[in-house]
Amino acid sequence: MAQLPLCELTKDQRFEGFLLVRSADQRTGGNGAKYLDMNLADRTGEVNAKVWDGNVPPPVPGSVIKVRGGTLEYNGRLQLRVERIRDAVPADNVDLSTLAPCAPEPAEDMLGELQQTAGEFHNDDLKRLTQHLLKRFEEKLTYYPAAQRIHHAERSGLLHHTTGMLRLAKKVAEQYPWLNADLLFAGVILHDLCKTEEMDSDQMGVVRDYSREGLLLGHLVLGVTRIQEAANELGIHSEEVLLLQHMMLSHHGEAEFGSPRKPMFPEAEALHWVDLLDARMNEMQTAIAKLKPGVFSEKIWSLDRRLYRPQEGETAET
Repeated sequence: MAQLPLCELTKDQRFEGFLLVRSADQRTGGNGAKYLDMNLADRTGEVNAKVWDGNVPPPVPGSVIKVRGGTLEYNGRLQLRVERIRDAVPADNVDLSTLAPCAPEPAEDMLGELQQTAGEFHNDDLKRLTQHLLKRFEEKLTYYPAAQRIHHAERSGLLHHTTGMLRLAKKVAEQYPWLNADLLFAGVILHDLCKTEEMDSDQMGVVRDYSREGLLLGHLVLGVTRIQEAANELGIHSEEVLLLQHMMLSHHGEAEFGSPRKPMFPEAEALHWVDLLDARMNEMQTAIAKLKPGVFSEKIWSLDRRLYRPQEGETAET
């Protein structure tokens, strides 16, 4: 019998099948008893799962497990109570393509969109720098997520985030034609490339941990370094190098979010807000999709708030 996709699960339903482990931790409840808390996924969605047995070791993130259990609703969100769990084995012949959450567009199409935009730059230095760095990170871009857990945490999620930002940036450039569009678009394309060095992801798009360079430096500093390396290799010494480096350092906007400098020219400011908007919309879309109409989510720590899913045209009772 075909495995039921997670997106079709409802309350009080039985489930048995193979799922991808996004995260797994052993925790201690208020009564002192240990339990296993997991986030499990297939390509259609993700579900929180609990194993109320403190003797079960947490499976490795990125691994595939077989689970059996039933669904329930907790604080308006679906939860899977797991009764049996085991690692998948080769004899199971699991089709991994059915398990990995992935971007809604083919990676090749999204990468091609970035390459085409860079090829249309009027500024030759920005064109050569952007094309050079896209080529350097091309292979990893096809499968890397944009984050471990927060936004665009999916196979090819980094491309999904970057192309979404690029499309927004093109609308911004139409509204404000006095902006240096080449500089803004180059900043968008390059701003998160070094997440491919900051995180350790497998080809399923599951991040197991952060790299040594990621923990010690982070993708902002790594981005500044890679831009300088590319400029040196290409013999580029124009101000555009410095401007791009500032955009790398400032695109998080505030020191508390990792940026040692606030944006100090309009293209850098636009990059910051386009980045924030695309990330927030993805976070909200992912959270809202797990709710029933008329229900509030639990507090989402990255947004510091609860979210509400409107009743989709229904009139609320007063």
